[in-house]
Amino acid sequence: MNRQQICTRCVIDATVPGVAFDENGVCNHCALYDRLEEDWPLGRVGRRRLEALVDKMKQEGKDSKYDCIVGFSGGTDSSYTLYLTKKLGLRPLAVDFDNGWSSDTALNNMHGATSSLNIDLRTYEADPREFDDLLKAYLWASFPWADTPSDKAITATLYRAAEEEGIKYIIVGRNFRTEGKMPAEWSYSDDRTLQHIHQEFGEESIDTVPRMSLLDLIRYQFVEQIEYVLLLNYVEYSKSTAREILRTELDWRYYGGHHYENIYTRFVYSFLLPQKFGIDKRKITHSALIRNGDMTRDEALADLQEAPLAPEQVERDIDYVIEKLGLTRAEFDEILALPPKSFRDYASYFRLFETLAPIIARLPKGLMSWTPPFIREIQMRRQAA
Repeated sequence: MNRQQICTRCVIDATVPGVAFDENGVCNHCALYDRLEEDWPLGRVGRRRLEALVDKMKQEGKDSKYDCIVGFSGGTDSSYTLYLTKKLGLRPLAVDFDNGWSSDTALNNMHGATSSLNIDLRTYEADPREFDDLLKAYLWASFPWADTPSDKAITATLYRAAEEEGIKYIIVGRNFRTEGKMPAEWSYSDDRTLQHIHQEFGEESIDTVPRMSLLDLIRYQFVEQIEYVLLLNYVEYSKSTAREILRTELDWRYYGGHHYENIYTRFVYSFLLPQKFGIDKRKITHSALIRNGDMTRDEALADLQEAPLAPEQVERDIDYVIEKLGLTRAEFDEILALPPKSFRDYASYFRLFETLAPIIARLPKGLMSWTPPFIREIQMRRQAA
């Protein structure tokens, strides 16, 4: 494959692991998007499906204070998802995992939105020493998606809150139209990987860090039958339109970039991934925005020529990360010089999930709503491969 080849429809190029191009130069991620558009139709069909789902949530939660959990970070997708649940007449409990790195903008957005919408906000935390030590362990492990501990803690927190409240529906803002699908090599990790990296590179315990074992996953999904709802897949969704609605109705503020509402995530996206691993996740997210009509291909190509973040902000973030994680500058430079690794260098459940994915795909549709998110992600990645 020509290493310079780039999709003729989006901006995914040959440097993205697993990419393939058809005879017209269109990548397999675009083909996956088209298949997902068929699976998640908009218009009358989409509205009927959404109405049926909302009615089901209301009916099953009629005797409870809340009928759903909404994962909430103050970012665009989660804020609009929370806004939409209220417009649909649902009674959500907003749940946040505070990893200690949220920006002031995100915190203000969370409190402003929940106050304006009259929605309860429940925040879970971990011991900062334990959590930051785990983040530091991922840096020493030379693991690309160094913010994995946050992702895993968020998911575990949402299921924990749902179990505590006896709620069967977790609603999240993740959606295929504006997010795209990251290659496994850029983003995959699971609890087994986390344990391996913690044992090898961690120094503190992780007793207070929310986690979800494979047995927990099975219990939540198949015994408790807690559904993971991708609400934005049911509606026409534009990030730019959503931000304007949020700004106008909730006095919400934008934070300048994809997932930049969190300082550590911003550091990983804008510095660590491109500088150490040669990974620019904007190729995936910009491509999704192109397909969705939120960005032109020329705009995306031009933006990819620019650094993800202003150099002076990058330096401030680096200084903040070094200080907060208790690193020296020499240790930080040593981390940057370590050879890059991937999830394949550590223990994981990836092969097990790959094996299960096609089996679960053949289950009756009524059972598919409880398919574990990890397996759904692998199914989509297999389709894009």
